[in-house]
Amino acid sequence: MKIFRAITAVAFLAVVSCGSALAQRPAGTQPQPRPTSTPTTGPAPSANVPDTKVALIDSSAFADEKQGIFKFVTALKKVNAEFQPRQTELQGLQQQIEKATADLQKAAPVQDPKVSQQQQDKIDQMKKDYQRKGEDAQAAFNKRLEEVLSPVYEEIGKALDTFAKARGITLILDVTKVQGIVSFADSLDITRAFITEFNSKNPATASLTKPE
Repeated sequence: MKIFRAITAVAFLAVVSCGSALAQRPAGTQPQPRPTSTPTTGPAPSANVPDTKVALIDSSAFADEKQGIFKFVTALKKVNAEFQPRQTELQGLQQQIEKATADLQKAAPVQDPKVSQQQQDKIDQMKKDYQRKGEDAQAAFNKRLEEVLSPVYEEIGKALDTFAKARGITLILDVTKVQGIVSFADSLDITRAFITEFNSKNPATASLTKPE
């Protein structure tokens, strides 16, 4: 059995309330006898219970560099490479802020307070620039990642449908998205089998969307 750390489980409890009412009747009158119901004959209607075969998949494994979906990993690497210059710029700016802060802490006790204030103002401006550039880079990264991964996700979804139909699977649950799954038998896990089949039919060298 695979055991997962408990995630907040949501349970739905249906409560049916029943009430009784006392009929008001004039004093001295006798209650009327309740009519008897005639029992119906014949078999009770049978419930239509679907024949369901459930399987589980762990979509977080798709991004594993060595054992994941190679096409998915290639797309992630492509986007990361495109944004490496911005990442390098942000790292350089952060190092400048840290150095300027350390220099100010050393010099502040022995220098003119006005000079210290000017240095602090410069550091504060650098921090604002760092935050703005970081937010802009993150927004652009998320947008680009969606552009590149959307067709890959669509391809994975279609392949998963085909995979399930070929094996008579009627329901697939993603353990990374469904809350409340704390354990399941290894036989239900189709993650490795699906990844292996997808990689064999979908080479990672397929063209990806280029940035505008």
